[in-house]
Amino acid sequence: MDNNSANAFAGLFAGGFLLSFFLFFVAITVFFVWLFWRVFAKAGFNGALGLLCLIPTIGPLVCLIVLAFGTWPVENRLSG
Repeated sequence: MDNNSANAFAGLFAGGFLLSFFLFFVAITVFFVWLFWRVFAKAGFNGALGLLCLIPTIGPLVCLIVLAFGTWPVENRLSG
């Protein structure tokens, strides 16, 4: 195996690894958006708030803070 073949193989391997990592990241992000969409909808909020998860790093944290410390509209409807 000459040097050019080895470099080509290494490039394909690295490209495949990066593509796999990217697809995994996209799948996890889509799952979190779907998950938070469902939770927000069941809590009485607009489900589109789940799209906050698309903001890197801080988005899921904001979703958790809203759900943990906010007053859920469904609670207001049940109590009143």
